[in-house]
Amino acid sequence: MRSFTHINAGTVHETCALLSKYNGKAVLNAGGTDLLSTLKGEHLFDYPEAVINTKTISGLDYIREDGGVLEIGALAKLSEIVKSPLLKKNYMALVEAARSVATPQIRNAATMGGNLCQDVRCWYYRYPRHIGGPIRCLRKGSGPCLAVKGDNRYHAIMGGRRCFAVCPSDTAVALVALDAQITIAGPKGERKIAMIDFYSPLGNALKKDEMVTGITVPRITGPMKQRYLKFALRKPVDFAIVGVASVIAIEEGVCTDVRIALGAVAPGVVRARRAEETLRGCYINEDIVSQAAEEALAGARPLSMNAYKVEITKTLVKRAILI
Repeated sequence: MRSFTHINAGTVHETCALLSKYNGKAVLNAGGTDLLSTLKGEHLFDYPEAVINTKTISGLDYIREDGGVLEIGALAKLSEIVKSPLLKKNYMALVEAARSVATPQIRNAATMGGNLCQDVRCWYYRYPRHIGGPIRCLRKGSGPCLAVKGDNRYHAIMGGRRCFAVCPSDTAVALVALDAQITIAGPKGERKIAMIDFYSPLGNALKKDEMVTGITVPRITGPMKQRYLKFALRKPVDFAIVGVASVIAIEEGVCTDVRIALGAVAPGVVRARRAEETLRGCYINEDIVSQAAEEALAGARPLSMNAYKVEITKTLVKRAILI
């Protein structure tokens, strides 16, 4: 790695001030599980001048309910998400998503905020300097998406524009299905946006001087069946090829409410709204669920090598509802 200035931040306000001072040339470090590989691989054209350590900010590792609303701090460890009795009782989709991330050692270091803000895993984007990188692409400022005509086995089948790298976060998929909001702090204060609006084809909603401080999940009324299912080549450690989260209420066999979120199929998380409309108000059986799975992928536009992801996603949608 190259040299950089290391700063231990004491508060959120100080962190945002430092980000503003460095004007895009500083990065945040929480668990560091993604950042360290970025620094070592040097796959970006601009190397950071400063690394701001956020682990020294106290009070951002909370997991709590307030008035029935779930609140999770950005520094809450994924391992604590997995172990939390509160989350196991009412938010099982998030528990399953966090448990699916990497290995126990990584979950002990990785944070909720870091998992949501991690960079994409596209092998063109991450091509390391020591074997010929970095490779220029639009995500780095200019150039084509090389995956379009290249090896695109794991790239987007939906919503790809200019960049076809997929959102790698498992927890984001569960949070979208749970209708969560993400809290962002900057020099002018805090703002909240829906989790589903956090990602874009070329990054996320954070400005240069902003950081994620937490997430909130609205009150869950009544019993809701929740699932997060993931398909990966090496199940214990790999990033998802497809991830599906579902939150569904069923009364006497009839679906009264449902939210389905698709992960690793697009630059952001996708709400399968046409599938939800198909299920809502219907008796749940294999026929209607199969129809919903078809609707969930109706907008898919696979690239040359990733059409297989369509059938995997349909299967996970059906399993998430039926099992």
